Amino acid sequence: MPKVLIVEDDPTIRTAVMRALTDKGYAVAAAHTAMSGLQLAVSEQPDVVILDLGLPDLDGREVLRMIRAVSSVPIIVATARESEAEIVRSLDAGADDYLVKPFGAAQLDARIRAVLRRATDPEPDAVIEVGGLRLDRGSRQAWIDGNLLDLTPREFDLLHYLAVRAGTVVTKHELLVEVWQQPYGGADKSVDVHLSWLRRKLGETAQEPRYLHTVRRVGVRLAAPEPG
Repeated sequence: MPKVLIVEDDPTIRTAVMRALTDKGYAVAAAHTAMSGLQLAVSEQPDVVILDLGLPDLDGREVLRMIRAVSSVPIIVATARESEAEIVRSLDAGADDYLVKPFGAAQLDARIRAVLRRATDPEPDAVIEVGGLRLDRGSRQAWIDGNLLDLTPREFDLLHYLAVRAGTVVTKHELLVEVWQQPYGGADKSVDVHLSWLRRKLGETAQEPRYLHTVRRVGVRLAAPEPG
């Protein structure tokens, strides 16, 4: 059961988030000030911290820096501040993700699962093979049926991320977070365009896929072609 620490001064929001996460199976602790949040971050050793920036005793970004100085725990900033400059400053200060209020329980749960997955995923093997597809992480090269693929850096990163998770459906939001390094999400057209380019280089189309299979309204799954 993952332990979540919520640092939020608004009692209504704090209670609602605690209830929602408890219902989803998390063990939840909460603090309403920066200093009590820091104390709980050290004593409780949570698996993830949900941090508001507008705290009464200390700016949340300063709390972020202080937690980051003593711990590598994943931190999701959850705040009403929505300017791009604020997002960038928070990410530069050590945040792993950024969520703008108001947000739903399902979205927060998905963000928590994503940062926990990044924190616990084992280092992938240097060479990955899926059917006739072969990727070498060290040389950043990929081959299809023995033929070297001419991939851009982004295309390689995207293909490698999917290959490591072969057989698993990966959402477009996850790809934006993990491959595009956009913790606060963004437009998924970049994902669609790069998937189209990859399909062309793999010798397939969305209508006749071999490796890259679209799962409607969910994401994409990389899998080896069926035999025969």
